[in-house]
Amino acid sequence: MRAIAQGLFTDETPPRLIGGKDRETGRIVYPCPDAPTYDPVPLLREGTLWSWTVQRFRPKSPPYAGPDSFAPWVVAYVELPGQVIVQARLVDVAFEDLRVGLPVRFAPAPLDPANPDGVLVPAFVPMEAAA
Repeated sequence: MRAIAQGLFTDETPPRLIGGKDRETGRIVYPCPDAPTYDPVPLLREGTLWSWTVQRFRPKSPPYAGPDSFAPWVVAYVELPGQVIVQARLVDVAFEDLRVGLPVRFAPAPLDPANPDGVLVPAFVPMEAAA
């Protein structure tokens, strides 16, 4: 499987998100801007759940290119310490188990879990599930 867009994750195993580090200020952002003032930098694999919401309706198409069937998913804001807070899916967790500070690890997930040949989106899993 491949990432939904180029330049989001590293090619290493396991992969990491690719952020952008501003050459002048050192500030890190995600994703890496396509700008000469930013250098790509691999981000930490582990962080904590900073905040979240549950996406309970199918997003508008376009730009959403996922399956026609829809199941709610967690939209997570994950703090990668000393780097940046990123938005990604949080998978393999029950909604009632969500809590601020939950330790998570980067693990890209299929956009459509029913399509094994589909694309991967940025996602995290609870550390207990990632072991």
